[in-house]
Amino acid sequence: MASLQEMSLPNFPLLSEKETSKLLAKARKGDHKAREKLVNSNFRLVFNIVKRFEGRGYDQDDLFQVGAIGLIKAIDHFDPGYGVKFSTYAVPLIIGEIRRFLRDDNPVKVTRALKEKGILVKRARENLIGALGREPTIAEIAEAMQCGKDEVITALEAAQPIISLFETVSQSQNDNEPLCIIDSLKNEDGQEAWFEQIALRQAFTNLSPRERQIIWLRFFQDKTQAEIGTLIGLSQVQVSRLERQAVNRLREHLDT
Repeated sequence: MASLQEMSLPNFPLLSEKETSKLLAKARKGDHKAREKLVNSNFRLVFNIVKRFEGRGYDQDDLFQVGAIGLIKAIDHFDPGYGVKFSTYAVPLIIGEIRRFLRDDNPVKVTRALKEKGILVKRARENLIGALGREPTIAEIAEAMQCGKDEVITALEAAQPIISLFETVSQSQNDNEPLCIIDSLKNEDGQEAWFEQIALRQAFTNLSPRERQIIWLRFFQDKTQAEIGTLIGLSQVQVSRLERQAVNRLREHLDT
C-alpha cells in the first residue's frame, strides 16, 4: 500500500475535536473553505480504511476516491445532536461507500426460477404458521412443498433482502436531509465498542437465514446444539457443523 505522500495527497495536521466542531458548524452554513479543510484533514482516516480492502483486485486510488465520497457525505450530513464524535460517525459511511462500490461492481445474480421458488416457500411458511400457530421448521416447509430441505434453504437465502445501515429511513425536520439507520445510533460504550457492534451487524448480513438463526439461538438465547437441532429439524452434528461454518464466516468478514 502506498503512503499518503506517494498517492500525492495533502498531509494536513489532524484536527482536534474542538477544531472539527467549529469547522463543521461553518460548513453547515455554506463555508466552502471550512468544508475543504475538513475533507483534507480527514484524508488520513480514509487512507487507513482503504488499507482494510487491500488484495481485492481494485486500484487503491479508485477505492480512495470512493471512500472520499463517504467522507464528504459524512461532513454534509453530520449533526452534533447525534451524540457521537465526527470520526465515529464518518467511519461507517466511508466503509459503507466502499463496500457498496465493491458490491455493485460485482452484483450477485438470482435466477428467475429461484425467485419463484422463494415466493412458493414464503407462501408455504405463512400457511404453516397459520396452521401450527408457530414458526415452522425447514423440514416441515420442505415436507409441505414435497421438496428437499436444501431447496428450501437456497430459496430462502435468495429471497433474503439486504438491509444497509446507510438505508434512508426518514427526512431531517431541520434541513430536509435524508436520515439513515446509522444516523440514529448513539455512542454509549465508547468509539471502539460502538464500531465493533456496527461491524458485527454488517457481518451478520453475510450469513444465510439458517446460519443467523443458529447463531442467535446459540449465543443470544443460550440454547444447546441439541435443543437447536430439535427446533429447526436438524441433528446435533449438523448444527455443530453449521455453527462452526457461521463463526468462521463472521471471523473472515471481521478480519477484512
